[in-house]
Amino acid sequence: MLTSHLKRIYRNPWGLFTDLYQITMGYGYWKSGIADRQSVFHLFYRKNPFGNPYTIAAGLDLVIDLLQNYRFSVDDIQYLGSLKASDGKALFSESFLNYLQRMQFSCTISAMPEGSVAFPHQPLVRVEGPLIQAQLIETALLNIINFSTLITTKAARVCQAARGESVLEFGLRRAQGVDGGLTASRSAFIGGCDGTSNVLAGRLYGIPVKGTHAHSWVMCFDDELEAFAAYAEAMPANCIFLVDTYDTLEGIRNAITVGHRLREKGHDLLGIRLDSGDLGELSKIARHMLDDSGFTETAIVASNDLDEYQINSLKEQGAKISVWGVGTRLVTAYEQAALGGVYKLAAITDEHGKWDYRVKLSEQEIKVSNPGRLQVRRYYDKQENPIGDQIYNLDFSNPPAKVINFTNNQQNYLDPYKSEDLLVPVFEEGRLVYASPYLEDIRRYCQLEQQRFASLHSEKNDYVNGLEPALYALKLSLIQSVKV
Repeated sequence: MLTSHLKRIYRNPWGLFTDLYQITMGYGYWKSGIADRQSVFHLFYRKNPFGNPYTIAAGLDLVIDLLQNYRFSVDDIQYLGSLKASDGKALFSESFLNYLQRMQFSCTISAMPEGSVAFPHQPLVRVEGPLIQAQLIETALLNIINFSTLITTKAARVCQAARGESVLEFGLRRAQGVDGGLTASRSAFIGGCDGTSNVLAGRLYGIPVKGTHAHSWVMCFDDELEAFAAYAEAMPANCIFLVDTYDTLEGIRNAITVGHRLREKGHDLLGIRLDSGDLGELSKIARHMLDDSGFTETAIVASNDLDEYQINSLKEQGAKISVWGVGTRLVTAYEQAALGGVYKLAAITDEHGKWDYRVKLSEQEIKVSNPGRLQVRRYYDKQENPIGDQIYNLDFSNPPAKVINFTNNQQNYLDPYKSEDLLVPVFEEGRLVYASPYLEDIRRYCQLEQQRFASLHSEKNDYVNGLEPALYALKLSLIQSVKV
């Protein structure tokens, strides 16, 4: 299995990959004597991105990679020791820094497998363990899960728009930095893209790498025909010509001319690429020209700031595009800068070791958190179609198939044929117990999940998602007790 990229291109360990306030809170917990109390946190989001009916969870393997290397090195401790408070004295005591350096990751973590369909308020990750540790890893988990999930969901939307035609991710040059580019390539592949232009991502993850040539190739020669001929000489088995450097129709003619020469040498013209102009109309003309010249199998590749909306529009116009190169608007999750996932405390043990459930209040109902040690149960009918999701508290008895829906606070009675719990064990007291699937298997699982929920793309989306009644009652009682 190919390993994740964190340990292969970055220094570790990862103790400092956090916000300062996580460490200052950790210091406060330590000084207050509660740092080692058991706690429960959940990572979840409140609203589906892009107006999509669901979100696709991703990033778990990167989280595993990071947590397996989670500690504070001697250099990290020395850096923290150099930080000063407003009075000019050390921000952290030497005893606390020694505590951090000796600390070994011991949390128990459960999470949705990558590629899973998720809905608002459902925990994507549940973290149980010493309060200070569960707090310190918050920022890293949010950083990884938020971005990976966002890009995977965007990629799925793009691939759905392509309606079974090949989508290639071409976004590295516009991605948000080195890790943004790598994570975007990985997430796009999970979401359904068939390949990437990112060679490092290809090496690290085994994603198929794809590419043609740029306008600069053509501009380096005296004319376009000479440029295509030179490329065919250099790469006879990889000829996809970019035809719009000067004049698109003349570019198609030149590509056909070189295509005939390729055939004489036992090769073929794999495709042409359109990167500007009226892609719909040009693709129709190109298809006609190619077919008339005997190149009926030559692909027409399109690029140029494509996303799911442009692809849908081009499909409706009857465009003859068979491969879609999607870059900037995919890897930057165009129109939505972030998923908005959050990480909230849901329970902490008291001085006697008993769970004390907690709820965060807000004047906005959507921001009121859910208490307890939570699990997500998905119910299915006899045809194995999902019919509803229920969040329940693991500390309660086996819940009935009833759900208080988040959308209207109404109770729904489900009649399931079977059910499954979505959060699976990943770490048990710091020990990895989860076998990460191959990336290809994650991608296939993601496609299966999308097929299960294909009906949610209709205008009416009445999928049930909410709390088990006993958990709902607990939440209401905690809200009242906190307000008093």
